[in-house]
Amino acid sequence: MFERLRNPPEACPERTVAFTIAVIALGAKMAKADGEVTRNEVSAFREVFHVPPEEEANAARVFNLARQDVAGYDVYAQKIRAMFNDDSNVLTDVLEGLFHVSVSDGAYHPREDAFLAEVARIFGISDRCFRAVRARYVPDAPRDPYDILGLPHTATIEEARSAWKAAVRENHPDRLIARGVPDEAVELAQRRLIAVNAAWEEIEAREAA
Repeated sequence: MFERLRNPPEACPERTVAFTIAVIALGAKMAKADGEVTRNEVSAFREVFHVPPEEEANAARVFNLARQDVAGYDVYAQKIRAMFNDDSNVLTDVLEGLFHVSVSDGAYHPREDAFLAEVARIFGISDRCFRAVRARYVPDAPRDPYDILGLPHTATIEEARSAWKAAVRENHPDRLIARGVPDEAVELAQRRLIAVNAAWEEIEAREAA
């Protein structure tokens, strides 16, 4: 799922550097949103946002500077949106990566929710998609099966089945492993797969009732 964050689409080296800096700063400010940056959050960031070994020292400086406060996170979010305005997949992956960081310390703070909701708004991600991503990462968040499958509530059972099958294909571990996706990305995709299967089962049960 996060291979695009490890190898983002490149128009030129300068764009790649700008993306890396913006993501590092945004991730650091995400970790600071609840008031404290934990070791777990730093580790979670490294799991999904790849930094080449030769750039780790520079990345650490950017991260440590950005994590001092939350101010200015919207500027970095706007920069990422501008770079990938035509690629919603990358923007959604960034949002999911930030969610991964936010829950890595075992809690999901209201300030983190507000932070991520605003990032989603800046990215142009719909409320429905935001709720679906949140439902996958936050244990007690409201879950709407139609949100998780990206469907309106007026969708037919056939449309729901098609959306479910497409999501299963996209997130199946065997397919991701064959593509050489990193292990941690496969684990995160498995979380998405569990969610989409549960969503389909709920919709199917409603239809049968």
